[in-house]
Amino acid sequence: MSFYAHSTTAGDEHDWQILVDHLETVARLASERAGRFGMAETGRVAGLLHDLGKYSADFQQRLQGAQKRVDHSTAGAIVARERFPGGVGDLLAYAIAGHHAGLANGRDNGERTSLTQRLQAEVPALADVWKQEVELPDDLASPSFSLCRDRAFFQYAFLTRMLFSCLVDADYLETEAFYARVAGEPVSRGGGPELATLRDALNAHLETFRADSDVNRLRREILEHVRQQAILTPGRFTLTVPTGGGKTLSSLAFALDHALTHGMDRVIYVIPFTSIVEQNAAVFRRALGLYGEAAVLEHHSAFDINDGHFDRDSRDKLKRDSENWDAPIVVTTAVQFFESLFAAKTSRCRKLHNIARSVVILDEAQTMPLSLLRPSVAALDELARNYHASIVLCTATQPALAETDEPERSFTGGLRDLRELALEPERLYRQLERVTVRHIGTLDDKALREELLEVEQVLCIVNNRRHARALFESIADKPGAFHLTTAMCAVHRRQVLVRIRQALKDGQPCRVVSTSLIEAGVDVDFPRLLRAEAGLDSIAQAAGRCNREGRRTAVDSEVRIFATLNEDWAPPPELKQFAQTTREVLHHHGDDPLSPTAIEAYFRLLYWQQDQRLDRYELLSLIEKGRLDGLPFETLEQKYRLIENTQRSVIIPFDQDARDAINRLSWVETAGAVARELQSYTVQVPQQGFRALEQAGVIVAVEPDKFGEQFVVLLDERPGELNDNLYSLQAGLNWHEPDFRSAESNLW
Repeated sequence: MSFYAHSTTAGDEHDWQILVDHLETVARLASERAGRFGMAETGRVAGLLHDLGKYSADFQQRLQGAQKRVDHSTAGAIVARERFPGGVGDLLAYAIAGHHAGLANGRDNGERTSLTQRLQAEVPALADVWKQEVELPDDLASPSFSLCRDRAFFQYAFLTRMLFSCLVDADYLETEAFYARVAGEPVSRGGGPELATLRDALNAHLETFRADSDVNRLRREILEHVRQQAILTPGRFTLTVPTGGGKTLSSLAFALDHALTHGMDRVIYVIPFTSIVEQNAAVFRRALGLYGEAAVLEHHSAFDINDGHFDRDSRDKLKRDSENWDAPIVVTTAVQFFESLFAAKTSRCRKLHNIARSVVILDEAQTMPLSLLRPSVAALDELARNYHASIVLCTATQPALAETDEPERSFTGGLRDLRELALEPERLYRQLERVTVRHIGTLDDKALREELLEVEQVLCIVNNRRHARALFESIADKPGAFHLTTAMCAVHRRQVLVRIRQALKDGQPCRVVSTSLIEAGVDVDFPRLLRAEAGLDSIAQAAGRCNREGRRTAVDSEVRIFATLNEDWAPPPELKQFAQTTREVLHHHGDDPLSPTAIEAYFRLLYWQQDQRLDRYELLSLIEKGRLDGLPFETLEQKYRLIENTQRSVIIPFDQDARDAINRLSWVETAGAVARELQSYTVQVPQQGFRALEQAGVIVAVEPDKFGEQFVVLLDERPGELNDNLYSLQAGLNWHEPDFRSAESNLW
């Protein structure tokens, strides 16, 4: 009897895939991937055993058309544990049992049945022929890793996820290749320009820059010094460069040099905000010239491969490459990167093995959420410790994450042997210092309004949308009043920013009231900035919007920090804590609050104050307590969420493009491309506000039978006319008083 892995429509089985061929090919591919971190033989065994359950009569009958479900994953997990007891067999059992459904908890059932229960269940009997066709080694060596005594089981869990990644990627690729051969269709994956080619292209681009000013000469000095550090052994680095110092291209140059020097495979840019991902990806593509499009893989929720810029073959290849990050340069979000490192689903884990042997640049590294800081740092440390990755914390406001032998200056469980790539960050700060910062005390609403009207060009950043709206309304009748808020959809905000930049360029009045969204890499340049009290890193980010181009002196470019007297505008408790820490640091460093010394003092004090909250769900403790047979993979995936999103999306029919996309929902079967297009037209609304809009009957789900409540749209006031009673061009969506609507707004 022949045993098959996959069937086709051919009734005579002439082109069905022989099972042992599938197992051996997956084993080879998994071995190649696991070899990147010294576990080639373990990866090979995972591939040999993953579909062992297909050596059963039940599964072969299913291929013949029998209507029954057959568990073909558990048998290989059982054999792995029996043949290789004492550690590695357990890790293999998790990966093999989960290679379709995802990694399960070791002991506790969740949505997936626990591994313990799976291994105790009765599975279809295997034909003895598997023992002749599948040759297993007598034993497997334990990982020769650099162990960390206080988080050993975290390391085992991390290794399991990496082996799982190797296996599921190998299985997907081999199965895809088989069906492509049957269909006679080529499959294009991976490849892309060599890193050496990309470095040559970047060098050519950098040679066009002229060191024709003090700032440009300093940028050249920073670039040259950072590149000289590429010879350092892979590990953990910081790159502390002030705003305007050219850290984006300096970090790319270092990453390419470092990867080529040490035989590494790719560069991964991790960026906190989608808007900056798009911005930096565009910078990299331009810098890499003819090779930019082929080299840079942009992977985040808002990237639309169906936007008409790519032909069908390119779209298909981009989609495939984003599944496993098989590209020389990957630009992604912190959410995508970190949540994948704690994921359990096959789709999220496929890419993980390609993080090994990579240079990982964490842009704006200080934005890692406090509540998950310890597990996040542990994951970064593990990549550097055992997966031949280099981690670069790249920011002007460097978080104090170094673990040292000085208790008062050490972040427990942090990054050992951190090396700075920039030359004398303190000196760079002095040379690029562009603003004067001072605290102007506590202001009531009237006093803050007067501050806004004191000069003609000023940016005021406050801590919540309600305050921004009220403050804007108080100056709306004055020349050059603008408002930026996340109550506006992204397309709307971009249009407002175009008008703001033009007013600044023309020297016209420009008074902008904004929430903190403008701190996220938005390129504007004001002579004065007002900032409500916040964390010192946020204030530093805000300061980057003041005298950004260095056209004025620091004395003439003021950043004024203020507290708000009106309790209605009080920030949430966590932000209050950040502001209090800032006040304490200002007390000691008020003469120079944005210096590297002050920033370090801020983060040390903040981490000390928040020590018990740096692993909110005690994930590291949960892993260690679970030990090898109780690794909590599904629980980790559920608990590790960088963004606790309790808000709901409302789509704004802001322009004809949005309306056309909404109308397409009535006839498309799958909505992925439309969903990405509409993302730029969404506003995130608190649950309470969403319910108010719902009860007022001014929002409606489009095609709910097909898509449920995925696409909830603000109804037009009249057909084809935006409901300006609820969505204004000055302030965006107002969900606080949604009662007004006309009879004509009942239909979308």
